Amino acid sequence: MPKSLAANMRRMQRMMRPAKLTKKSQSIIIASAFAPFGVTKPTETKIRASAAGQVLGLMAANMRNAKDIMSGAPKAKTTRAIAPAVPEGAQYIARQHRCAQGARGYKLYLPASARKQTKGLIVMLHGCGQDPDDFAIGTHMNAVAEKQGLAVAYPAQTQKHNPRGCWNWFAPAHQMRGMGEPAILASLTRKLMRELGLTRDQVYVAGLSAGGAMAAVLVDTYPDVFAAAGIHSGLARGAARDIRSAMAAMRSGAPGGAVLAPIRTKYSPVRRIIFQGDKDDTVHLSNAKHIVAAALGDVPQAGRITSNSVRKIAYTRSEFARSGDVGPVELWILKGAGHAWSGGRVAGSFTDPKGPDASAQMVRFFLADQR
Repeated sequence: MPKSLAANMRRMQRMMRPAKLTKKSQSIIIASAFAPFGVTKPTETKIRASAAGQVLGLMAANMRNAKDIMSGAPKAKTTRAIAPAVPEGAQYIARQHRCAQGARGYKLYLPASARKQTKGLIVMLHGCGQDPDDFAIGTHMNAVAEKQGLAVAYPAQTQKHNPRGCWNWFAPAHQMRGMGEPAILASLTRKLMRELGLTRDQVYVAGLSAGGAMAAVLVDTYPDVFAAAGIHSGLARGAARDIRSAMAAMRSGAPGGAVLAPIRTKYSPVRRIIFQGDKDDTVHLSNAKHIVAAALGDVPQAGRITSNSVRKIAYTRSEFARSGDVGPVELWILKGAGHAWSGGRVAGSFTDPKGPDASAQMVRFFLADQR
């Protein structure tokens, strides 16, 4: 081996060695691992970002540089659209909503195809590390909604309320009616219903990951506001009660399948369509089944099961019929799929262009009772 190459290899090995950390630094890094799910004070967040971020950032950079050098691959150039394209006549507006429980910003898409009367509203809840624009681009929900004359609202979680911009689905204070983030999102939805002249049967919620978990919370606690939910790679309401149980539920499902049952009201049944990849290493497959069980009972039996494939992703679609005060449910298990929006656009984060189009299937399911 040439001396220069051997020297470079030794240098890379030194770069890849983890830095020696004090006990204080170790505790900061461990705490930072939970940042996507924990709520911390702004001052604590700054301390974590400055200490753990520098160490982890340096280690990650060294690993990437070494990998690039050893593989001979050029560094990839990443480009991402700042905002989704808006067709002529449509609107994509930045707004702010305030209520007694708090405030959140949001983006609102108003379709050109329904200038006189919007036919419905979908509230879209992004995942951790995403924002409304990224989520709109990745899911291409605006384009799907445009075809049906639907408005789309994209509420934005803030780093003030969660360091990674995650909805706090795991905290009891955000799992109940009249409290926390569910109350804020329901208040925002009611405001838009009044503005757009919509009834409960024309209003739906959908989300990915932490957003999917919050969508499950909303449809459970506000059946008088939402007629249906689309839950992609999410968890059932009550699957976790704190950060530790959230990590456990994401890794292997709710302990014993214990979750909170939906609130039954005169507005039931509420419909649910669920997407989950069976190779998702962020949210375990069992969580999708817990969502179904929470709505339908411990051992639901599908009335119809179909299997097919779309763009090299095979899937199983299980349909559960309406029974009493329980709405119909569809469960889509995507074979070999990971933690990403099925059929999404590569310009957005956490998307997989392969597989069935989750956005189109959700809208089809939402509108099924209106045709």
